Amino acid sequence: MSEDAPVNTGAAGWPDPNLAYFAVRRMQTKLHQWARDNPSRRFGDLYNLVYDPAFLVHAWERVSTNRGAQTAGIDRATAPRIEATVGIAGFLGQIRESLKSGEFRPVEVRQVRIPKGRSGRFRKLGIPTIADRVVQASLKLVLEPIFEADFKSCSYGFRPNRRAHDAIAEIHHYATSGYEWVLEADVRACFDEISHTALMTRLRTRITDKRVCALVKAFLKSGILTELGIREETPAGTPQGGILSPLLANIALSVLDDHFDQQWQHEMGDAYQRAKRRRNGEGNWKLPRYADLCRHRHKSAYADVRVMPTMVLGPLVKAVSSSPISA
Repeated sequence: MSEDAPVNTGAAGWPDPNLAYFAVRRMQTKLHQWARDNPSRRFGDLYNLVYDPAFLVHAWERVSTNRGAQTAGIDRATAPRIEATVGIAGFLGQIRESLKSGEFRPVEVRQVRIPKGRSGRFRKLGIPTIADRVVQASLKLVLEPIFEADFKSCSYGFRPNRRAHDAIAEIHHYATSGYEWVLEADVRACFDEISHTALMTRLRTRITDKRVCALVKAFLKSGILTELGIREETPAGTPQGGILSPLLANIALSVLDDHFDQQWQHEMGDAYQRAKRRRNGEGNWKLPRYADLCRHRHKSAYADVRVMPTMVLGPLVKAVSSSPISA
């Protein structure tokens, strides 16, 4: 298939949720396959998929069946309320038309604070409106299979068919294979500090569709409405709580995974290289990365199941903190 060939369905009408699910999965499988077969391929015709009826119906199913469906954004609309008033077809029809016409604009997220463990501190969450959640979910359905083809196996958070137990299992494997130290590293305020410019540059390595990039940027710049009703700009970061935020964080942090993977391949890729480094008093290491707040279960049909220096992250985030946790 030609790279310039369209990759959108262009379907009309609202399909049954089950039919929508399989239509979306088929297209995701194709996107993933095209991205995996050609690592340098850039996708330039994706926006039509974002407002494709099957994608919007499936996005609605994800949003409306999520436990946050009864939590409202700044417009105070919940999924049950939308169903009872305008109806699903009418609601999705409005979203589709605004996306097609280019008039869609995300609004501010509603900021709430939740306790951060037993530390006495609070984590800020941003709650988008239901309409914005549906568009984010549809956008994620389009982008995720493409970037999943690029993400390294060391990354476990926010990814389909991956969970915390997998990261722990990898650590156990290396702990019984001659590795003696575990270094825990944390990107401080990662969601708050991600550079929009650096993130968009990373996104454009795969996505050339200007409308898709503009939509992602619009969500990044949509702003926050605080608990006091004050609007704040968002010059950096991607609010925790948004459906798209975890994927964007992984796209940003994939630069870290790529660095460690290249380092491993070039300097520690075989037993001879690792033995030589040990003789020279140099260490060997592997990076299992798990992002915070990942869902307990996250499955997808198209994906295969299978310590952070600031110089690597560069402009993506501002600070990194780390501490050895065991020997």
